[in-house]
Amino acid sequence: MIDLTKTIDLSTTYLGLKLKNPLVASASPMCEDIGNIRRMEDAGASAVVLHSLFEEQIELESTDLDRFLSASSEISAESATNLPELTHRVMGPETYLQHVQKCKEAVKIPIVASLNGSTNGGWVHYARQMQEAGADALELNIYYIPVDPQVTGQQVEEKYIELVKAVKAEVKIPVAVKLGPYFSSMANMARKLDGAGADALVLFNRFYQPDFDLEALEVVPNLILSNSHELLLRLHWIAVLYGSVKADLALTGGVHSATDVVKAMMAGAKVAMMTSALLKRGITFLDTISTELLIWMGEHEYTSIQQMQGSMSRTKVPQPGAFERANYMKVLNSYAMR
Repeated sequence: MIDLTKTIDLSTTYLGLKLKNPLVASASPMCEDIGNIRRMEDAGASAVVLHSLFEEQIELESTDLDRFLSASSEISAESATNLPELTHRVMGPETYLQHVQKCKEAVKIPIVASLNGSTNGGWVHYARQMQEAGADALELNIYYIPVDPQVTGQQVEEKYIELVKAVKAEVKIPVAVKLGPYFSSMANMARKLDGAGADALVLFNRFYQPDFDLEALEVVPNLILSNSHELLLRLHWIAVLYGSVKADLALTGGVHSATDVVKAMMAGAKVAMMTSALLKRGITFLDTISTELLIWMGEHEYTSIQQMQGSMSRTKVPQPGAFERANYMKVLNSYAMR
């Protein structure tokens, strides 16, 4: 029997880091436990993005943090009531920095720290402290929902750009920018972030929407874990952006199988990030995906991840109109004929 681990190269590069495979555990409460980080490494994760340090955590006194989160938990993508089994106190800034250090001591795979916020105030200086704590890279998780009708799209974009520049001015380690898809010109925004110095773009952040409790007449947090269908939006934009920006592209949201990983690579991603799949199936599911990825590549005669990266991007496919309006009527007609 052929040993696929010796004949197929799963390695990739991301943020200048050489990774053994494209499977990265993304930010979640699971990453607060060093034991989980070790299990992720053992199961095959090539890197881990730690849970985010929130702008609100830095700005508020620790004694007020629990009260603040319980009163306005819907404002952040990884806030306390929006994720399962987060029943203990949220880490403050100093504890977070210590956690980065301990994670670096505990595992050999790269550790990516994460900042979650929307302003470029004094909190960005924690980016430098994360670097000093040993983080191999930083993920800037921009979570900003413009609800003021006086704020223009241009102002929103400028806010992102200035925030990236502010963080890049603080650190020498690579910086990835995790953002949502809600820009009037996603391709142009990607180019602007690229020009601002982003070393990678992580597509896409999930903006959690509150629900209505009709009995209590309250607005309540609501979390639905991702599924493979959410992969489609990510595939579209990574395939469009591949080759047009210098920044690495990372796909996050909707990765639940080896074939999802293959699609991400073919679109042009350097890594495929996952959280929901691990929450549903357990951390050891990483090993299952890695094994199935090897099997798929062997059956389809691929010898490396690099061989497939970008092979189905907009610039490489015979019909690039599939990513544009030219394919709109075809999609509608194909459904009508079923």
